[in-house]
Amino acid sequence: MQWKTANLDFAKNYVKKQVLCQILDYLEKDPEASLPKILNLVKLFPIQEIHKEQVEQLALTYRQNPVIKTYVNRLFVTTHPNVKQRLFYNFLINFMLFGTQKQVQMSQKHGINVPYTFLVDPTSACNLACEGCWAGRYAKKNSLSFERMDHLFSEAKELGIYWVVLSGGEPFVYPRLFELASIHNDMAFMVYTNGTLIDEEVANKIVEVGNLSPAISLEGWRERTDARRGVGTFDKVMGSMDLLKERGTVFGVSITVTKDNVMEVTSDDFIDFLVGKGVSYGWLFHYIPIGQDPDPDLMVTPEQRAYLAERIPYIRTNKPIMLADFWNDGEKSGGCIAGGRRYFHINAAGDAEPCAFVHFAVDNIKDKTLLEVLRSPLFATFQTHQPFCENHLRPCPIIDNPDALRAIVAESGAHPTHPGAETVLEGFVADSLDQKAKNWSAVCNAIWEKRRSGQQAQNECRQYK
Repeated sequence: MQWKTANLDFAKNYVKKQVLCQILDYLEKDPEASLPKILNLVKLFPIQEIHKEQVEQLALTYRQNPVIKTYVNRLFVTTHPNVKQRLFYNFLINFMLFGTQKQVQMSQKHGINVPYTFLVDPTSACNLACEGCWAGRYAKKNSLSFERMDHLFSEAKELGIYWVVLSGGEPFVYPRLFELASIHNDMAFMVYTNGTLIDEEVANKIVEVGNLSPAISLEGWRERTDARRGVGTFDKVMGSMDLLKERGTVFGVSITVTKDNVMEVTSDDFIDFLVGKGVSYGWLFHYIPIGQDPDPDLMVTPEQRAYLAERIPYIRTNKPIMLADFWNDGEKSGGCIAGGRRYFHINAAGDAEPCAFVHFAVDNIKDKTLLEVLRSPLFATFQTHQPFCENHLRPCPIIDNPDALRAIVAESGAHPTHPGAETVLEGFVADSLDQKAKNWSAVCNAIWEKRRSGQQAQNECRQYK
């Protein structure tokens, strides 16, 4: 009976994948005519209710917003066929449609929470020495073996995880990165990179494997980027973007937002410049005082964070680029996503941390399976405390609810993963975080209430219609 069920499931999935492959072909030829019909078809698949709602919202936005329509059409028209066949297929089909179903099944089977993705550092080695790097206090020679990385990705797929994010260090320093992407060609990979190692050879390999998307770090214009990352870095990155755009790759940016560059990186001029360079998406990370020489004074002010809470949604609906504000978008994710709820971090030493910015661990992937790591008492404690605040504009246990992180570390017995990681729990940095969390709370509660009232009014309007 199990054999028959397994073969029936295989046959069903095979038919679905063949249909979806044909759908991607239609999108490539005429996205504007095909996409609305396809989105209606996707809702018939047995996906989670939250994803059906997202599909409906995407369809509505595509119909009503010409900027979003331009963005989506451009992706399908300008992207290299091999990237569409790998990256788009793996992300939209293996991850979104099939992977999330399997994650639910595996969560129920094993009595744990299987996240959507995880962030892993193949190596801590880097060709730059950026000021204030979040990973700057990790040992510089740490690395995960090719064999462990290979098996880790196989373990991930067994649990339904088909989207993995890579960081470091500098991932393109890792000697067999493209080999891993090629072996696991049914997965989608996003790579946080400083971008300086993307020459013609690397750009060609990115197109060849097809399932890898670089997210390149920037601090703003040339002066600000070079001040943090080294003279000449901005120009190297611009050259890398040109190579990626010429080849039809999908790539993004990763921006650390500080009190000094917040207006620069969100200006119309800068956003339009990124779009012109071929950037498709961007991640905004508020500066967190961890890693190398933590400086709480660089954090955005409450007024600046309130500005971002309005500005980023505006950019998303008025510019052909998708930006995510990692902290202010807590409303969309239902609060903090870390600790294995939606994602977690494996550093180059193998330590399984709740988040790239929470440098504490109990388990190590070098001596435990992925499934065992997901059972970590640290992750269990983390999830017990989530959400850390009902106001999802205050999602983070580091900068918004520091007492929560102290409680989690104490209850789980987690240890720091590098010298100095404990400064977020006690001392000057911790005291600064407490005060800044209090200051933000005083500002954002009114914003949250306004948003809640607006959402309630929209829901009532829909019910009336």
